[in-house]
Amino acid sequence: MGPEYEATADQHHVDDHDHHGAPSGIKRWLFSTNHKDIGTMYLVFSLLMFFVGGAMIMIVRAELFQPGLQFVDPAFFNQMTTMHALVMVFGAIMPAFVGLANWMIPMMVGAPDMALPRMNNWSFWLLPVGFTFLIATLFMPGGAPAAGWTMYPPLVLQTGDAFPFLVFAIHILGASSIMGAINIIVTIMNMRAPTMTLLKMPLFVWTWFITAFLLLAAMPVFAGAVTMLLFDQFFGAHFFNAAGGGDPVMFQHIFWFFGHPEVYIMILPAFGIVSEIIPTFARKPLFGYNSMVYATASIAVLSFIVWAHHMFTVGMPLAGQLFFMFSTMLIAVPTGVKVFNWIATMWRGSMTFETPMLFSLAFVFLFTIGGFSGLMLAITPVDFQYHDTYFVVAHFHYVLVPGSLFGIMAGVYYWLPKWTGHIVDEKLAKMHFWLSAIFVNITFFPQHFLGLAGMPRRIPDYSTQFADFNMMSSLGAFGFGLSQLLFVYIVYQTVKGGKKASSEVWDNPVGLEWTVPSPAPYHTFETAPEVR
Repeated sequence: MGPEYEATADQHHVDDHDHHGAPSGIKRWLFSTNHKDIGTMYLVFSLLMFFVGGAMIMIVRAELFQPGLQFVDPAFFNQMTTMHALVMVFGAIMPAFVGLANWMIPMMVGAPDMALPRMNNWSFWLLPVGFTFLIATLFMPGGAPAAGWTMYPPLVLQTGDAFPFLVFAIHILGASSIMGAINIIVTIMNMRAPTMTLLKMPLFVWTWFITAFLLLAAMPVFAGAVTMLLFDQFFGAHFFNAAGGGDPVMFQHIFWFFGHPEVYIMILPAFGIVSEIIPTFARKPLFGYNSMVYATASIAVLSFIVWAHHMFTVGMPLAGQLFFMFSTMLIAVPTGVKVFNWIATMWRGSMTFETPMLFSLAFVFLFTIGGFSGLMLAITPVDFQYHDTYFVVAHFHYVLVPGSLFGIMAGVYYWLPKWTGHIVDEKLAKMHFWLSAIFVNITFFPQHFLGLAGMPRRIPDYSTQFADFNMMSSLGAFGFGLSQLLFVYIVYQTVKGGKKASSEVWDNPVGLEWTVPSPAPYHTFETAPEVR
C-alpha cells in the first residue's frame, strides 16, 4: 500500500501532540499546526459563510418574488447582492477547496503534514478577521458597497466610511489565499513520496497545484486594483476618475485580469475531485490521465488572456473584440477534453450510484450547461444583447453552484468516512442530492429566459412580464437553501458517530481502494486494475 493510505480513518481523533502535553480544547484549534485540524476549520468556516451568503441572497429573492418594492430599499438590495457575491466567493467556495486541499494533499502525496504548518495556521486565522471587516461594513454610515462584487468606480467610491474597510478586508483575504497557495506548491514540490513523479500524482493534487499558481498570479492584481481605488478616494490620484484624466475602463481591465482566472480558481479543484470520484464508482482507471493534466494546465494559461470578454460593451476596438472572442472559444477545447474523458471513464464501467457519484454526475451534466451558455456569451455581437441581463447570472451560477459547490459536496461525502471513521447515512445523503439538484435547476434555469427577454441584473423591481419566472426562481432558491440544512445534519450525524467505516468504504469489488488516486499514465483504456 502506498503512503497515501497510511493515515487511517480513526487516527485523527487523537490529538497528535497530546503526549507532549500540547494544548487541547479551544487552544488545540487556535494554535493547531496539524493539516487535518486546519482543514476541518476551513471547512466549518466555509459552511458558516455559505449560510451567511445564502441568507443575504434570500433577502434578494424575497424582494424579487413579485414585481414592486416590498421588503427592502434599492440601496440595501444592491448591498445584499454585492455582499452575497463577496461572501460566497471568498468565504464559502475558496476556503472549502483550501480545506479539502489541507486534508487530502499531504495524505495523497505521502507527506506527514503541509510544508509550512505555522503559516498554514496563520492563513486560516486571517479569514475570520477579514470577514469581520467585510461584514462590519453593513453597519457603518453609508452602508456596505452597493457596486456589485466587481466594485466598479465611480459607484464604489460613493460607499463612504465603509470603503476603506472593504479594501482592507480584501487585502487580508488575498494575503490568506496567497499564503495557502505558497504552502500547497511547496508541499507538492518538496514533500512527495520518493517514487511519486509529477505525472503519478492524483488529479486532485494536480488541479490544486495549477490552481495555486493561478492564485499567486491573480490575487496581487486584485490587491493592486483596490489599492488604486483607495488612492483615488483619499489621495487624489485620479487613476479611474475621468475628470482628472483617469480612465474608469482601466479599472475593468485590471479587475477582470484578476476576475477571470478567479473563476477558474473556483472550478479547477472541483475538476480534480470529480476526477477522483468517477473512476472509483465506475471501477475503472481514469481515461486519459495525461490529457487531463495538460487540459487543466491549458485552461489555466488561457484563463489569463480572455479577461476582456467581460467588457465587450465598453467600446473596444474590433481587433480586441475578435481576439477576446476567439481566445474565449479556445477554452472550450480543453474543457471538452475533460468532459469527454469523464464520460469515457464511465463507459462500460461497473457503475454504482452512491451520493458522491450522483453529485459528480450532476456536476458533469450541469457544468456543461454552464459551459455552453458561456460559449454563447463569448460571441461578441450576441453578448451585446446578453450583457448585464439575468442570462449572465444564470450562466455563472450554473458554473458555480452545480459546478464548484456540487464538487465540494461530492468531495465531502466521498472523504467523510476517511476523516471520521464513520459511514454517511446514504438514504439522507441521496435525499439531499435530489433536493439540491432539483431546486438548483428550478432556481437558475428560468433566469436564462428572463435574460433573453431582457431583464437586467441587480435591479430590485421589474416589469410584470417577468413575474412568473422570477417567482419560480425565488421558490427554487428558498427550496435549495432549506435543503442545505439537511447537509449540515448529515455531516453532524456522521462526525458524531454511526456505522464504522471499513478500509474499503465504498464496497469496491474490483479492489480499487476507495481512496485510489488517479492511476499512473501507463494504465490504458482496456486494462483492468490489478486486485490488491
